[in-house]
Amino acid sequence: MQQERETFSSRLGFILISAGCAIGLGNVWRFPYITGLYGGGFFVLIYFLFLLIIGLPIMVMEFSVGRASQKSVAVSFDVLEPEGSKWHNFKWFAMAGSYLLMMFYTTISGWMIAYLFFMIRGDFVGVTLAEVGAIFEGLTSNTGASVFWMIISCTLGFGVCSLGLQNGVERITKVMMSCLLFIMIALVVRSVTLPNAMEGLSFYLLPKVDKIAENGLWSTIYAAMGQAFFTLSIGMGCMAIFGSYISKEHSLLGESLNIIILDTLVAVMSGLIIFPACFSFGVNPDSGPGLVFITLPNIFNAMPAGQLWGIAFYIFMVFAALSTVIAVFENIISFGIDLFGWTRKRSVFINFFAVILLSLPCAFGFNIWSGFTPLGQGSSILDLEDFIVSNNILPLGSLVYVFFCVSRYGWGWKNFINEANAGKGIKFPEKLRFYLTFILPVIVLIVFIFGYIEKFALL
Repeated sequence: MQQERETFSSRLGFILISAGCAIGLGNVWRFPYITGLYGGGFFVLIYFLFLLIIGLPIMVMEFSVGRASQKSVAVSFDVLEPEGSKWHNFKWFAMAGSYLLMMFYTTISGWMIAYLFFMIRGDFVGVTLAEVGAIFEGLTSNTGASVFWMIISCTLGFGVCSLGLQNGVERITKVMMSCLLFIMIALVVRSVTLPNAMEGLSFYLLPKVDKIAENGLWSTIYAAMGQAFFTLSIGMGCMAIFGSYISKEHSLLGESLNIIILDTLVAVMSGLIIFPACFSFGVNPDSGPGLVFITLPNIFNAMPAGQLWGIAFYIFMVFAALSTVIAVFENIISFGIDLFGWTRKRSVFINFFAVILLSLPCAFGFNIWSGFTPLGQGSSILDLEDFIVSNNILPLGSLVYVFFCVSRYGWGWKNFINEANAGKGIKFPEKLRFYLTFILPVIVLIVFIFGYIEKFALL
């Protein structure tokens, strides 16, 4: 029996939930440390460029496919493709991407929830730099603790989704996103008013040629493109599902712009929080993921009222993580609903256990499977899963959406433009057809191929 399609109760709900999917650990956990690693302002500039010339048009395309089909990626291509074509086979690639993303995202989200608990409990008060590192090491190296907090992350995410689109996903994400933005503004104001904050801003915003030379130009460009795809979650249907829940009242270019602006604002503000604080308290600003788990607790420990600021920061981090977890879980739940006709509750139940099982390798990768270093010395299962999603599935999946929308052998340019421009608001320029058909795919493929070569030559 065909189930009635759920819809958002408001345009704001759609924008905040889609932005919530984009805004997450990619902005806060990943963006600042990659910026520090790849040359500061130069990396930020390339990243912004990729958001504009690649991220924006592909987001419009993904929303268009979702809204026109009224389905998730599990069947959206089946609905829109010409008869006899094979575009629908992409569903398996895209669905695998969503599961792969959650296979490591749930573990990191669990760490964030654990750190909020530790901060509230006062575990970081009065401890030394080495002791903060030991707390993180104790969390990740303890198999039971890693798995426990990962399950908490899954329970919260699927619990919200089980309440339904409007009553669960939309209502709770609206509150989380509003709180997230408020807390973030307060943290930015605090950080930029610390002593020596200007040194941190210079590190963040000024280009550093030595870092570019150290990593290689193509690796830097490749990382910027991967970050743009990762932060927007485009290329595997995570945005298409929210397109399927909205009306044709507003054109999709304006909606996509709103989401990208919100996402970029959070990414930039994350750097404004982290880098001035690092320089103010004399800690290493480019220390990888440990930036959030080792560096920042030390900073809060040295601040007046640091425990309160630390609690505020980790509430923000948990909300950022869970907004993405909930959004991608919603996409995953829709697979079962659209493909097999499951009820929402049945899809939630089955996927809850499936995602926990699939997330175990990442949780084990820092303890019982820590000897497995798939991308070279010091790498982990998390790094492998992140690399597969960010630098492979997202860019290649995005190209599928592009070709599907511009090709007469796919959905076709006319159908795409009519869907994208339905409703009031900014219209998608039809003159971009040549760029999207020939130039955008070449940019993605060149960066993809040369980045791959340079990345593995450096191992």
